[in-house]
Amino acid sequence: MPPACAEASDAVTAPAPSFEFHRRLVQPIKGLKEKNVKRVVSGLVAATLVVAASAVSAQSNGPLKIGAVLDMSGLFADITGPGSEAAAKMAIEDFGGEVLGRKVQIVVADHLNKADLAANFTRELIDNQGVEAIVDVAGSATALAAAEMAKARNRIIMFNGPGAVRLTNEACGPYIVHYTYDTYALASVTGLATVKRGLDTWFFLTADYAFGQELERDTSSIVTRAGGKVIGNVRHPINTSDFSSFLLQAQSSKAKVIGLANAGGDTINAIKQASEFGLTQSGQKLSPLLAFISDIDSVGLETAQGLLLAEAFYWDLNDETRAFSKRFMERTKRAPTSAQAGVYSSVLTYLNAVRKAGTTESAAVMKVMKETPINDMFAKNGRIREDGRMVHDMYLFEVKKPSESKARWDDYKLLATVSGDDAFQPLSASRCSLIKK
Repeated sequence: MPPACAEASDAVTAPAPSFEFHRRLVQPIKGLKEKNVKRVVSGLVAATLVVAASAVSAQSNGPLKIGAVLDMSGLFADITGPGSEAAAKMAIEDFGGEVLGRKVQIVVADHLNKADLAANFTRELIDNQGVEAIVDVAGSATALAAAEMAKARNRIIMFNGPGAVRLTNEACGPYIVHYTYDTYALASVTGLATVKRGLDTWFFLTADYAFGQELERDTSSIVTRAGGKVIGNVRHPINTSDFSSFLLQAQSSKAKVIGLANAGGDTINAIKQASEFGLTQSGQKLSPLLAFISDIDSVGLETAQGLLLAEAFYWDLNDETRAFSKRFMERTKRAPTSAQAGVYSSVLTYLNAVRKAGTTESAAVMKVMKETPINDMFAKNGRIREDGRMVHDMYLFEVKKPSESKARWDDYKLLATVSGDDAFQPLSASRCSLIKK
């Protein structure tokens, strides 16, 4: 397992004794009982506070640090994890490695898919490590916890891995940006498209946490408004290895579509076991409501062929996406997921705004970010709205048959491009306190 916290930069290596101390002690946390995690991390933060305070003061004119709170070793590691760290470092290098006379550095923390750890690491990065912005935070429960810490400290936090639409609704804040995708966009692109194709009865197999519940709710709403019907659901614990009882309920429902409102390893296991059950062979259609190219690669085209899914990015869309992805694959030996591509874009967006604003002060930087259209390999004419939602095109893909694929990662056929205004929740429906009604 990678270290729970690690500081990484090709260009800059700065001493961080308090963080190193923290890293060595957090390493064994995975083996602790759940009730002990919060107590251990709180003690670590308290123990490092005095040493770190003087270090941060001494580095006030030192490197500009961007924090990445990731799942480096668990359920979402292929979706974000080391690939997100690589994408952030690519963005820093492509930007030039420094801004306002300061070297730019990425600092990584592995939250182990625990909300308490995500919150405490976010606090540690900001309070003791001098981090001035946070990216990624894979997982919705961990993202919501990290958002509260960043919000209380007036730090910019840009979400790439999590999907909960709550991040720009009830949990919104002046320095929160939801960058890559959310449950509403996934639901509107996938749900509407399937109903239009006559797949109008749905049963949901849902991961029982914030992301899964919101994805089921949003997709149900889209399906119903489009004239479809939801005839049942079942919820499973996160990181489930045996889906047999859940799939039997889905199969017996006779629904035309089994919506998988989960992510990562749960999505992969559900698709594989559904194939073993003969569920799709009997005429039912699987629709993974959040799937990444890493998931399809793990499942294999023989099993995944024909799946309909929404994505925010695909490596083979155009010359720009191919050029970025070629460099990314040379480093990681894997195609970038949409979350990892979003990390690259969001880091560049932040650094460009810092340079234009002439400061790292959050209000000034965020003002520039919201005023400046985003045009890069990830988005064309993207924009960050008042509620923090980054609005950009979304895509509907069908997974290719093995006979249609020319090489590894050649997995998708583009069926439709959906404009950001149509894909994402309209401001008129926002529940964000920043939006004036």
